[in-house]
Amino acid sequence: MAAPDKAPLLLIAAGGTGGHMFPAQALAEAMIARGWRVKLSTDARGARYAGGFPAQVPVEQVASATFARGGLAAKALVPFRIAGGVISAVLALRRDRPALVVGFGGYPSIPALAAATLLRLPRMIHEQNGVLGRVNALFARRVDAVACGTWPTTLPEGVEGIHIGNPVRGAVLERAGAGYIPPGDYPMDIVVIGGSQGARILSDVVPAAIAALPEAVRAQLRVAHQARAEDLPRVVQAYDTAGISADVQPFFTDIPRRLSEAQLVISRSGASSVADISVIGRPSILIPFAAATADHQTANARGLVDAGAAILIPESALDPASLSAQMAAVLSQPQAAMRMAVLATAQGRPDATDRLVELVLRLARKE
Repeated sequence: MAAPDKAPLLLIAAGGTGGHMFPAQALAEAMIARGWRVKLSTDARGARYAGGFPAQVPVEQVASATFARGGLAAKALVPFRIAGGVISAVLALRRDRPALVVGFGGYPSIPALAAATLLRLPRMIHEQNGVLGRVNALFARRVDAVACGTWPTTLPEGVEGIHIGNPVRGAVLERAGAGYIPPGDYPMDIVVIGGSQGARILSDVVPAAIAALPEAVRAQLRVAHQARAEDLPRVVQAYDTAGISADVQPFFTDIPRRLSEAQLVISRSGASSVADISVIGRPSILIPFAAATADHQTANARGLVDAGAAILIPESALDPASLSAQMAAVLSQPQAAMRMAVLATAQGRPDATDRLVELVLRLARKE
């Protein structure tokens, strides 16, 4: 292992959401284990999501901004804030030259990627979703490689992607390909997740859909439902009224365990959720967030749906009756459910972090 001051440097640039930060964190951990130095470049908002990064990773805050928030005055200042961030990043990269800069999306990644472009440093991006985010789309033709977490990913004409997969947490990897118990005449678990904040539409529809299942099925069910804090009382009441055993919480810290024990998962199709479901390998009903930029959650679901591992219900078609019918179809057909689980596992990329590390090393060696 190289001495700390001689070790090569990886600069990670990432935005302020868990979807960007989780794979960035996984790469940081893996590269530190290989003796590299790692820095994280983000803005003040992104820094709030950096608590899970290893302590050895310094967080360098740079100015950035987005046209998506604020009034006219704030939007008018956006180019100046970004330009200031780029200048700061250029100075920082000259002081401590990285072997590679990796962007994971989000507006806070603009300064580091722009600086790396100006200085002609090796650089790449990792896109978690099935459609490039705005920032990654901006840099897709200006980087040495585009790593894709979801496959297929819609890319600009002339840009080739490398299917890497989305790195998942260690707790998920520990349960990769866990044995699946198909539905039957015994207690069955259903997991309902809508991202880290839950999803209101799932709280509106899922309890009623489960209540409409045949009594023989409903009596065997145990539900873990992630709901927004403000929705908890009514969701709990809905399950209680229907006589359904349900654990309703705003956030589950043991999602990997719950997924591994589930007969069926009902979920939004955020990139991290799809990756977890695929790596563990479970039948799912996916309900993409209709307001997602460029409908990227529908693109995220495409691989599992096309493989026959998941059922997709658009928000516009979601109601208790339609959801209940699809749930009944899975829970009443053990062989079909088992096949969905096997096909989901085949879509998983438990080695995504290793693939990403290999690409980083290859690009760094080119320099």
